[in-house]
Amino acid sequence: MITAIVHIKAEVDRIPEVAQTIADLDRVSEVYSITGDYDLVAMVRVAAYEEIAEVIPGRINKVAGVLATETHLAFRTYSRHDLDAAFSIGFAEAD
Repeated sequence: MITAIVHIKAEVDRIPEVAQTIADLDRVSEVYSITGDYDLVAMVRVAAYEEIAEVIPGRINKVAGVLATETHLAFRTYSRHDLDAAFSIGFAEAD
């Protein structure tokens, strides 16, 4: 699985609409509104590098209200969430 972190500049008055439209796209797992130089961050998860071109310039950049994007690719994932999920087999923890 390849994870792309996409920083997005959007028209200020359209941020909620742009965020929801991007969140509804296939292969976009989350969209966050953020502070700083960008307005949104989208997490894109694909199986092959070729799919990045389909999703980011092919779909995200074409959403009305998107002004610019900057894409970063993740090399490795370090997450307690992922580790906890790997060891979970669906049973509730006993108190």
